[in-house]
Amino acid sequence: MSIDIKQLLKNKVINEWHLFFLLSVPLSIIILFAMMASDLSTGAGVSHMIGYSVKWAIPFIYILVAASSVHTLFPSPFSMWLMRNQKYIGLCFAVMMAWQALFIFIVSTFLRDYYFEEIYLFRDELEGTIGYILLTAMVVTSFQLGRKFVDTMQWKLVHKVGVYFLWAYPFSVYWWNLTYAEPRAIDYIFYWAGFIAFVFRIAAWGKNRQQWSQTNMPESVTPIVFKLLGSALIICGCVASATGFYWQNSVTTFLTAPPWSAEFELWLPFWPLEPFLSIFSIALGTLFLTKINDSK
Repeated sequence: MSIDIKQLLKNKVINEWHLFFLLSVPLSIIILFAMMASDLSTGAGVSHMIGYSVKWAIPFIYILVAASSVHTLFPSPFSMWLMRNQKYIGLCFAVMMAWQALFIFIVSTFLRDYYFEEIYLFRDELEGTIGYILLTAMVVTSFQLGRKFVDTMQWKLVHKVGVYFLWAYPFSVYWWNLTYAEPRAIDYIFYWAGFIAFVFRIAAWGKNRQQWSQTNMPESVTPIVFKLLGSALIICGCVASATGFYWQNSVTTFLTAPPWSAEFELWLPFWPLEPFLSIFSIALGTLFLTKINDSK
């Protein structure tokens, strides 16, 4: 007997609020058990829970980044299911991040010496604060009560900026982990998962650009020089994404050589953007590959 995937993915148990509770409740129970196994009276114990809770959040933000792109690139019943449940996947992410916020509150309030000696860094504090502000705005505007305070353009801006920023934080962390000696398996998994999720986003953007030009400018072509340049940039980006350990130190030294850049590194989130250079190269390459000329 064959299984109707389309009908299966419409089952209410794995959709909307049922999906939210199906995922968030068991994961919260897992975190509660981990709490009981940790010594929350110590800074090290709470610090462990900060990292542990956020690991459960990361897959959700990666899925959110890739969801609409997967539907554009590989339309299927599964991609439709992802699109239909983006809000609830996002709320699962918010729940996991709320756990992390709780542990940060505990260590920063009750274990202040440990927090300021071992954890606190102004740039990280700034990145985290911006992330939580954006996440709160996304959650509030996911419901009708909050959405009425923003128009469609503002809603899209909040959610797009929020998703990109919240993706960038773990992606950059795991990129940096891979540039140091003895990275762990999870560092590779979360780095490459984040990279692939965003590359899907770029590929979907390129596909939409190409389809638009074919529909609105059917006589247009992409000049060969743009095709070659675009292909070269994409290849360079892919190579750079896998070789950060070899070029990170020299590139960072070069990018922070100007005094103003070195100053920015102290407080500007993600500056000087080393983890994202490969992404920029692939995006620029895609731009050139889909750039059109008015005539053949």
